[in-house]
Amino acid sequence: MDTFPLWRLAHGRTGDKGDRSNISVIAWDPAFWPVLVDQVTEDAVLRQFRWREPQGVRRFLLPKLQAMNFVIDGLLDGGVNEALNLDTHGKTLSFLLLELPVQVPAELRPLLRG
Repeated sequence: MDTFPLWRLAHGRTGDKGDRSNISVIAWDPAFWPVLVDQVTEDAVLRQFRWREPQGVRRFLLPKLQAMNFVIDGLLDGGVNEALNLDTHGKTLSFLLLELPVQVPAELRPLLRG
C-alpha cells in the first residue's frame, strides 16, 4: 500500500461554535469509505491537531453519505471572541485534516483525485 494525503480521497468542510470545531470529511467515491472508517479515526485526528492541544475528539459516521463528522473540543483558542489567532472560526482546519496520511490499496489508486 502507498500513502497519500486524505484530500486525494475526500473533501471537507469546517464549522465552529465557541471553542468547538466541527469538521466533516466526505469521500470522493463510495469505494473509499471503508478506508476512511478504518484510518480517519478519533486518535488519528487527535494526533493531527496535537499541537493545538484539543480537549477531545468525537467521530460521527454517516455511512449513507460516505461521510464522517468530527467534533473537536478546545481547538479554537477560546473561540471567535477570545482567540488571538488569524483564523478564529477555524475555517482552514479542514485543510489541515485533509493532509492526514492515508494508506490506499492498489486497486483504489485509479479513483484518487489530483
